[in-house]
Amino acid sequence: MTQEAEDIHKEEEVVSYKALTPRQQKQRLTELATVFLRLGTIAFGGPAAHIAMMDNEVVNRRQWMSREKLLDLLGITNLIPGPNSTELAIHIGYERAGWRGLLVAGSCFILPAMLIVWALAAIYARYQTVPQVEWLLYGIKPVIIAIVIQAVWNLGKKAAKDVPTIIAGMAGITAYLAGLNEILVLILLGIAVMLVKNWQARGHTSGAFLLPISGIMAQIGSTTAAVTSVSWISVFVFFLKIGCVLYGSGYVLLAFLQRDLVERNQWLTSQQLLDAVAIGQFTPGPVFTTATFIGYLLAGNAGAIAATIGIFLPAFLLVWVVNPWVPKLRQSPWASGFLDGVNAASLGLMAGVTYTLGRAALVDWLTIFVAIVSAIAVFQLKINSAWLVLAGGAIGFVSHILLG
Repeated sequence: MTQEAEDIHKEEEVVSYKALTPRQQKQRLTELATVFLRLGTIAFGGPAAHIAMMDNEVVNRRQWMSREKLLDLLGITNLIPGPNSTELAIHIGYERAGWRGLLVAGSCFILPAMLIVWALAAIYARYQTVPQVEWLLYGIKPVIIAIVIQAVWNLGKKAAKDVPTIIAGMAGITAYLAGLNEILVLILLGIAVMLVKNWQARGHTSGAFLLPISGIMAQIGSTTAAVTSVSWISVFVFFLKIGCVLYGSGYVLLAFLQRDLVERNQWLTSQQLLDAVAIGQFTPGPVFTTATFIGYLLAGNAGAIAATIGIFLPAFLLVWVVNPWVPKLRQSPWASGFLDGVNAASLGLMAGVTYTLGRAALVDWLTIFVAIVSAIAVFQLKINSAWLVLAGGAIGFVSHILLG
């Protein structure tokens, strides 16, 4: 995006908060609903892939905001609990259309996955088995790798502003591969870049650390209360607590649920839990819709709704509280340096995730070929990621039919 285009978008953002007409507001809400319903329907591959698709849609295609702005929002989402890609969708909605946009973007991104998982849960409850669709992921995963690599490249060019942020990004990759705690890595690298960039400055800062410190305290101070009965209210309370304190991916969610649902409360068997996580992995949209599946098993339709609302509600509330602070953090040289460090470290972690995903996805000559062709399609031909995902699914289906 050119500097002139960025200035125009900044002016539009100012106008949007001061004097949007009802017609303009409705148009923006409709656009948000359309974009995030589509993304929620085709967004396979986990948070890194979701973020890649949002970057392509919001920055490249629609130019709703600059890549620097998206990076700042991504950096903030990494410091608060909850599903990162869903929180980024909620941030984008808030930026475009205030609190109504927040609700529309987040809900539309979650809704397709929730409905799919809900239907699969009903089938599972009847037949006690999950659909065997490994062939679908076989073709889609290599496509997702190419999409994520493009996002890491584009976002990385903006995040790696100077030597300190380049080093922070490389350190983020190393830390991920070493298995270090992601939140601790983000905070330490953010502080390191902040101190280096403000080496000659004097003063004190506290506001920049309020969000990460409060997040750590929430994580450390969390306790698990045993639930005596499996009603939809109990399901809601349980997943609300999870949504308030959970950092990381669906695999971290699995650890929480294994300890609480299987071992402590004995609401599910280990096999049921693994099946629930499998459903969350091979359906599009947020992996946290695993909660929808579990909620249905525990308390039927009411449980599915209660679990979904419970686990995602904190994300909406946190973004609503945190979003107005993002530009204020940028105005402070200390906070800005900290955010630069967090952004670079986030991209380093995302690159590490890409490497791990690549090892799992590129298993033979066909998947490698699909990944290479997809990379050419996204980098050179600028083909919409939705078509690539559909093509990957079709390739998976054809290979399943031909190769058995």
